[in-house]
Amino acid sequence: MKRYAILAYGLVCYAIFFATFLYAIWFVFNMDAAPGSVMSPLWERLLIDAGLLSLFALQHSIMARQFFKRAWTTIIPTAAERSTYVLFASLALLLLIRFWQPLLRPIWRVENPMGIMALRVLFFIGWAIVLISTFLIDHFELFGLKQVWCFFAGKEFKTLGFVTPGPYKFVRHPLYLGFIIAFWSTPTMTAGHLFFAVMTTAYILVAVQLEERDLLRFHGEQYRSYQSSVSMLTPFPRKKSS
Repeated sequence: MKRYAILAYGLVCYAIFFATFLYAIWFVFNMDAAPGSVMSPLWERLLIDAGLLSLFALQHSIMARQFFKRAWTTIIPTAAERSTYVLFASLALLLLIRFWQPLLRPIWRVENPMGIMALRVLFFIGWAIVLISTFLIDHFELFGLKQVWCFFAGKEFKTLGFVTPGPYKFVRHPLYLGFIIAFWSTPTMTAGHLFFAVMTTAYILVAVQLEERDLLRFHGEQYRSYQSSVSMLTPFPRKKSS
């Protein structure tokens, strides 16, 4: 019975994630139509938005750390740990989308039709990079499905390990690069969108440092060599292999 419950839980968490992922694309594309009262004071809207972003960042950073995972798996089954992380991440993102306060003042606006089209294309390219990157490093492990399936089937769970397929040969974090491209690619940059893009980019830069610290601990010299030969987020200029 426990095997069925954990498998069902993992499937539900994944379904919530995927629906939230699609909702997030819509939210960023139509950021200034987000729910919230534009009649409230500017400081109040900024405070709410900053709080929502902080909640999202703290959830992602704390629950991804090894000390938290060790403590958390004394409460929940190890097979369900990743699915639980995915569930909480989705809920944090849904809260952000639902309660985001729009700041409608335009910062810049692209009027040229070709420029607008180019930015729209870049927006969807960014999201495509995000999704494709997850599959290259094992999408189903990243979002907890592999773990719950192995538990259900009575198989030993084995992680994919350290691999550098496709874009990972040019940047160490193409998934994060995809997010940055998507967040900044808009023909009309309002104050709210700019605040969102700046804060999420700043968080990504911090998150990369935390993630790489864990990767160095897991993979040691293999990852250190990778760091020295492949750039973090931008493919150009290329690093020279040491």
